[in-house]
Amino acid sequence: MTQEAAGEETFISHLVELRDRLVKASIGVAIVCGLLMLWPGPAEIYDFLAAPMLASLPPGAKMIATGVAAPFLVPMKVTLVLALILSLPWVFYQVWAFVAPGLYAHEKRLVLPLVISSSLLFIAGVAFCYFLVFGRVFHFISEFAPSSIAVMPDIENYLDFVMSMCLAFGAAFEVPVVVVILVRMGLVSVEKLKSIRPYAVVGAFVIAAIVTPPDVVSQLALAIPMCLLFELGLLLAPVFVRVSQAPEEHAQS
Repeated sequence: MTQEAAGEETFISHLVELRDRLVKASIGVAIVCGLLMLWPGPAEIYDFLAAPMLASLPPGAKMIATGVAAPFLVPMKVTLVLALILSLPWVFYQVWAFVAPGLYAHEKRLVLPLVISSSLLFIAGVAFCYFLVFGRVFHFISEFAPSSIAVMPDIENYLDFVMSMCLAFGAAFEVPVVVVILVRMGLVSVEKLKSIRPYAVVGAFVIAAIVTPPDVVSQLALAIPMCLLFELGLLLAPVFVRVSQAPEEHAQS
C-alpha cells in the first residue's frame, strides 16, 4: 500500500469514527429527550421554566400564545433544549473519545478535566441564571410597567429571551476554561492576565451590558460572576499547566 493510499484510508477511518461519535451523541440526547417527554412532560417543563415570570405577574395572570401551533411547539422546543443541556456530559465525552487517541498522555491529563468542567460549568451557569437571576430580573422589570398596561408575555418571545439569557450565562461560566486553555497553549501568561485584570473587569461589564436586558440587576448578575470566574481561572491555570506538562517540559523546568 502506498503512502498516499494509507493516508486516504486513515482519513476515511477518522470520518467513520466522527460519524459514529455524532450518532452516539445524538442517540444520548434523544434518549434524554424521550425520558423528559414521558416524565415530567413538555407541559410541566414549560410551566417550570415560566414560573419566575408568572411569579412577577399579578395574581391570576397568565402568559399568552399568539401562534396557532405555539402551545404545542414551544414546550417541545423547551424539552429538546433541556435534553441537550442535561446531555452535555455525554456529548462532551464523545468529543473526548474522538480526540483522545491522537493525544499524548500528558495532554489527556488536561483535556479530560476540561471536558468535564466545561459541561458542569455550562450547566451551573444555566442553573444560576434560572434560580438566582430570572426572579429578580422579572420582578425588577414588572415594577416599571405602568398601571395602564396589562403585562401578558407571549410564550414564544419569552422562550427566546430565556434561551438567550441561559446561553449567555452558560457561556460566561466557561471563563475559567478559556483562561486555562490560553495559558496552557502559551498564548498568554498568568502574569500578563493579572496585569490586564482591570481591562478584564471592564470587558465583563461591557459584555454584560450587551447580552443582558437594559437593567442593572441582570448586568451585575452576569458581570460579577465573570470577574470571579476570571480570578478562579488565574488560580487554576498554573495547576493545569504543571499537571499537563510533557516529560521533557518537566526536565527543562
